[in-house]
Amino acid sequence: MTTETLLPMFAALADETRWSILTALGEGDASASALAGRLPVSRQAIAKHLAVLQEVGLVEPVPVGREVRFRVVGAELSAAAARLDVIGREWDRRLAAIKQIAEGL
Repeated sequence: MTTETLLPMFAALADETRWSILTALGEGDASASALAGRLPVSRQAIAKHLAVLQEVGLVEPVPVGREVRFRVVGAELSAAAARLDVIGREWDRRLAAIKQIAEGL
C-alpha cells in the first residue's frame, strides 16, 4: 500500500460520521437507509459518505434484491494496518538507536 492510497483513506476516516458508518458496517452489511436509522444523519448524507468510503476502497456495494447494502472491505483495512505496523517498527528501531546513543554518553 502506497502513500497515494493511504492518504485518501485516512482523510476519509478522519470524518467522524464516516468512521461511525464504517464501525456500524463492521457489525454487518447495511443499506444507506438502515444506517440512517442507526445514526443521527440523513439518508442522503449517509449515501454521500458511503460514496467517499467506496471511492477509497473501504466499502463495496452488495445488491440484495432491490436493496443495495454496503460491506466493509477488510483487505484494505488489513493492508493499511500492515503498512502502519511497518512504519511503527521502523520508528521503534530508530528510537532504540537514539536511546542507545544517549545512554552511551
